[in-house]
Amino acid sequence: APEMINTFSGLQKSVPIFFAGVKNQAEELFASNPQILEYLGSVQVDWDQILQNMAEFLKTGAGSMLSTTMSAAVSIVNGVSTFAIGFIFAIYILFQKEVLGRQLCSLMNAFLPEPAVERTLYIAALAERTFSSFLTGQCVEAVILGVMFFVALSILRLPYALLVGVLIALTALIPIVGAFIGCAVGALLIAIDDPWKALWFIVLFLVLQQIEGNLIYPHVVGSSVGLPSIWVLAAVTLGGKLMGITGMLFFIPLCSVIYALFRSYVKNRLVSKAVPPEKWRDPPPPPSRQ
Repeated sequence: APEMINTFSGLQKSVPIFFAGVKNQAEELFASNPQILEYLGSVQVDWDQILQNMAEFLKTGAGSMLSTTMSAAVSIVNGVSTFAIGFIFAIYILFQKEVLGRQLCSLMNAFLPEPAVERTLYIAALAERTFSSFLTGQCVEAVILGVMFFVALSILRLPYALLVGVLIALTALIPIVGAFIGCAVGALLIAIDDPWKALWFIVLFLVLQQIEGNLIYPHVVGSSVGLPSIWVLAAVTLGGKLMGITGMLFFIPLCSVIYALFRSYVKNRLVSKAVPPEKWRDPPPPPSRQ
């Protein structure tokens, strides 16, 4: 907490200095290049035409803009209310999960055959274990990435190491693209202190992102959901294309469940066909040429 307070205090002092520097550089630019002022003075502005265009806009476009603004406001309110209701409903289900589970089991036993009930419960338990493991792995990966950035920024003596590390850890909860959002904000914060340090931060981010994307994320998240690394990347890509950020979060555990079920099905097929275990993994050698 004291480190965060010092960080924000330093940021509060750096912002006015940054804008003052921008102002001084602009004044030096105009002073050393009087042709810029001459060009600006030679520009002719037709104020009558501008006022006429503004009047036309107020007649035709103001109503459309007001309608669009109201629609956006209604959408935001609906989204917030839907999220709040869904969150409250999820908490209610969490507190009543034992009762709801017993009721669902009784309902399935009453209307479904016993093999179907056992298969449904098995898939539900697998999905619950996979989704909870994925969330745990995602949080662990975010913490690892945030610590990596904090340590690297501290070693390189770049400003706002703790703040940027926490920011990247929070945005890294969004698979693949979240860290880039944290990079943009972090680079902006560091640029206020020193633009050259912001450039070094971007280079550092590209290096650490390659390490995280190719080594840490597939192994930490992939092992937590029982999904090989290549299928983790495939699930993130497919989910992002179909459903955006929500798809990225949803498709990794979903693909893990499908992968586990299909692997079990293939194993049962091999056992039923009496295929020797040594042929399950290794392909047969190619036929020798005479």
